Amino acid sequence: MTRFFRRWADDEGLGPAVLARAVWEIEDGLVDGDLGGGIIKKRVRVPGRGKSGGARVLLATNHRDRWIFIYGFLKNQRANISRQELVALRELSRDLIALTEEQLNERTREKVLIEVGTEAIGAAEPHSPRGP
Repeated sequence: MTRFFRRWADDEGLGPAVLARAVWEIEDGLVDGDLGGGIIKKRVRVPGRGKSGGARVLLATNHRDRWIFIYGFLKNQRANISRQELVALRELSRDLIALTEEQLNERTREKVLIEVGTEAIGAAEPHSPRGP
């Protein structure tokens, strides 16, 4: 995830377990929208809030092995992103997906990108067949 996304997610109470579950659901085909340009939209529940307190998260993805949370918003604060935002996020997605493994590791060391830790895997799905 990007630093920007992490600050927002922390403020809204979306921890690593919620984000890990979102990726698993996406891998299982539960996607709320493919916005093109390597961006998908996913609904997530915000812990401690009712149904109207849900959020939408946008991920940059290659649809195989790279899932990078780049933007999020609360459902009760806005319906969607603007056309201008989408254009900018598609450009960001393209750049993130083009990074080599070495470049990704460097961005993670620099804390430009933050990895959802492996400890989130067990917390998200304690009885899941997917393991660390």
